[in-house]
Amino acid sequence: MQKAIFITGASSGLGKATAKLFQAKGWQVIATMRSPEKETELAQLPNVILLPMDVTDTAQIQKTVREILKSHSVDVVLNNAGYGLIGPLEAFSDEQIDAQLQTNLFGVIHVTKAFVPYFRERKSGTFINITSTFGLLGYPTCSVYNASKFAVDGFSEGLAYELANFGVKVKVVAPGGMQTDFAGRSLQGGMHKAYNHLVAKVSEGYSEEQVANYTKAADVSQIIYDAATDEKDQLRYIAGNDAITLYKERIEATPEGQFKKIRSQFIF
Repeated sequence: MQKAIFITGASSGLGKATAKLFQAKGWQVIATMRSPEKETELAQLPNVILLPMDVTDTAQIQKTVREILKSHSVDVVLNNAGYGLIGPLEAFSDEQIDAQLQTNLFGVIHVTKAFVPYFRERKSGTFINITSTFGLLGYPTCSVYNASKFAVDGFSEGLAYELANFGVKVKVVAPGGMQTDFAGRSLQGGMHKAYNHLVAKVSEGYSEEQVANYTKAADVSQIIYDAATDEKDQLRYIAGNDAITLYKERIEATPEGQFKKIRSQFIF
């Protein structure tokens, strides 16, 4: 029987790469995005359904999920939609902060909640939530983004316990840097003159040479596919060599020791 995956944020980057991989593996792909009429590549593929959905619109989420479940079974939900709000906290308006949390956190919660009764009653299904190494490790100029991704990680772990008795799995895929257009398309930045020196120091970590060594979206999508199909009771999947290194340092060090190590790099 053909399996199906429901993907948010499928118009580009990791979401699109994952949609293409699952389609190539013979899955039915339900790819959601804010403007599906602009998507041409996925629209040409068989077994791909494009649907409009903004993860900040709770009513639209509920309607979309309700309608798709009338005609299709869904085995995996991939909560991928998100963006990065990067810069010092003082640089952001309240509206920018609210929008970051509405998309990266509440979007995940509301999409998940819409599917939970369906998976619970079926006693099967998998949620895969995309976080980041910045959902495991705090970093300067990423405080609000950190907040959203740390929250998704905690939400996922708590939910995994809630749904275990119903045969429903919850998993987290945490990529490090990826070779996508995320920086140009999905980053929103803010500047504050008091932090110019800090921002310059942080920017040194994003040289062209380093970005060239980042993991490809196609490689991360393979990890997502593995998480969806390996039948393991595994919560976190760390994606990319840089992410694996950071996570290893995190779990081997005391939280306070790791904090002091990173803090020392950005004290002037």
